Amino acid sequence: MGRTGQQLRQRTTRKIAGSGTPTRRTGRGPDRGARLRYWFDGTMARGTPALVAWLAVATLGLILVFSLFLMATQWSTVEEDGSRPGFFRQLFITLMHALDPGTVAGDTGTWRFLVTMLILTIGGLFIVSALIGVIAAGIDNRLADLRRGRSLVIERDHTVILGWSDAVFAVIRELSIANESRRRPAVVVLADRDKVEMEDEIREKVEDLRGTRVVVRSGSPLDIGDLGLVALTDARSVVVLSASGDEPDHESIKTLLALTHDPAITAPVVVEIEDPSNLEAARLVGGDRTVVVDKQETIARLLVQSARQSGAAAVYTELFDFDGDEIYFHTDTRIAESTYAEALLAYEEVSVIGLAKDDRVQLNPPGETIVGTGELVVVAADDSTLPGTPPLRGVVDESVMSTVGPAPEVPSQVLVLGWNTRAPAVLRELDQYAQPGSRLDLLTEHGSPVLPPLTNLTATVSHGRTADRATLEAHPVGDYDQVIVLCYSDHLDVQRADAKTLVTLLHLREIVGGRTDGPAIVSEMLDDRNRALAQVAHVDDVIVSDEILSLMMTQLSENVRLRPVFEDLLDADGAEIYLRPAAGYVDPGSDVSYATVVAAAARRGETALGYRVAADGDRGILVNPAKSTRFTVAESDRVIVLAEG
Repeated sequence: MGRTGQQLRQRTTRKIAGSGTPTRRTGRGPDRGARLRYWFDGTMARGTPALVAWLAVATLGLILVFSLFLMATQWSTVEEDGSRPGFFRQLFITLMHALDPGTVAGDTGTWRFLVTMLILTIGGLFIVSALIGVIAAGIDNRLADLRRGRSLVIERDHTVILGWSDAVFAVIRELSIANESRRRPAVVVLADRDKVEMEDEIREKVEDLRGTRVVVRSGSPLDIGDLGLVALTDARSVVVLSASGDEPDHESIKTLLALTHDPAITAPVVVEIEDPSNLEAARLVGGDRTVVVDKQETIARLLVQSARQSGAAAVYTELFDFDGDEIYFHTDTRIAESTYAEALLAYEEVSVIGLAKDDRVQLNPPGETIVGTGELVVVAADDSTLPGTPPLRGVVDESVMSTVGPAPEVPSQVLVLGWNTRAPAVLRELDQYAQPGSRLDLLTEHGSPVLPPLTNLTATVSHGRTADRATLEAHPVGDYDQVIVLCYSDHLDVQRADAKTLVTLLHLREIVGGRTDGPAIVSEMLDDRNRALAQVAHVDDVIVSDEILSLMMTQLSENVRLRPVFEDLLDADGAEIYLRPAAGYVDPGSDVSYATVVAAAARRGETALGYRVAADGDRGILVNPAKSTRFTVAESDRVIVLAEG
């Protein structure tokens, strides 16, 4: 019985050992073969260089074996002097047979030698074929990497654009103008899109790069590794564009986090934020070297100021873009003892608009302010011309200066057509500028408007088709002081939203007709290509959201010191741009110099920075004309000034 139980236990043990259930080894690691295979797999995973190296080893081993075999068997051919080849000579002959199949055709000797060389040649064919395949695959992979835009950028003093939107074309276009005076300028774009598609769109929409090279790389601006492709440590500035999607600000803030991860990245960063509730988070992450642009508030302020001052949009565009006159900082010790009023007439081709002292910028300061050691904030054609700018040549004629003061502000009536996420900011801006007792009527086809708290405006909301003629005629459009048309960007795609806006503008212009006392009509557009179509409706001003934001961001990327200047220009509490009747400065019908207009504005505590000839429309807007420029003043002409509201 005991023997039978022992046999049963042995059979049971053998059955368990032979089953498919793995057993845990104790005290034993992988055998040598497994280690070699693991090492070999690791080298093969290194790509094309490792494969070429292994083929070289295989070739060396093949010719070495055959050379030694031929020398040992004495099957090799006899040289002309009767001797057989030495080791290195035989090694070379064997290599030629392995690499060149045609070599075997010229062989002579015994049949054993010929068969050996034939076998060697066949082996060499396999190695050479594999080598060609590996090299071809490596080249294909490299070309694919280049096509995907994954190679490292080697640039210095370049501008990096992170992200992709319609604004990228305006940014590149403006940077190409700003870079005309630079040597070998470059702009690098990193976005999570196909490289070839991005390059094609840039070539299509930015026709003249003016010598600026645009380098495109495909990758995520949120990925620290992808950011390493675009040489951020050597960049002059970084522009972070708002991404498309439901939460674009979150991606922008993540990009800021990735940028601040590397302390070696010291370039100033400009980022646009769409939702004002995310501004503090962006500023907290970005720190002092980051300029955060509030997209909603900026567009709202531009819309409202353009509605209040017909032609203001063209003035802002002239100041914000690089094609024309821009804002600069200028130091001139020659006028350190002069007052601000005297500095206004110090230069012929430069307009002084403010002072910068102790890291504080003040536009249109009091005329008696001494310039001192501070810098002048000026409008000029180019900063390179500032050191040698000529002094005043224009003559001031005090006899034609007018004593008519500005008309007092009265309660206004405003009609807003449309609704989007920027509408509450527009209403808040309107309320800040409006006089008590003003009225606002809001008509929208889409959305459910929630009005912000209003102090000076009494608002009414109604729903209807804003592109319908009968609906618009139900409102006394001609009785309003301002009409603002907002696009339905939250509910329609770009082209459909702009198309509805254009139809609305056509109806409005037909309803108003040729009335000279009609309301100022201002429209918001999404696509800059539709701006020309809007001119058919003879709209007073068209604000293209992405376009104007792009201009501002590009200016700030080139000079972050402009931030307080732009904030003051667009803030209701600071100095603002006004287009006021020229009759309040000089007598209508008189032939005057622009220097006289500047002096007349200074008497009223204002800073003149241009002139508008009403008969020429938008083309009649002259920013920073020469002081000696002369013109005959018409009743409908306007003087462009910086003044307190």
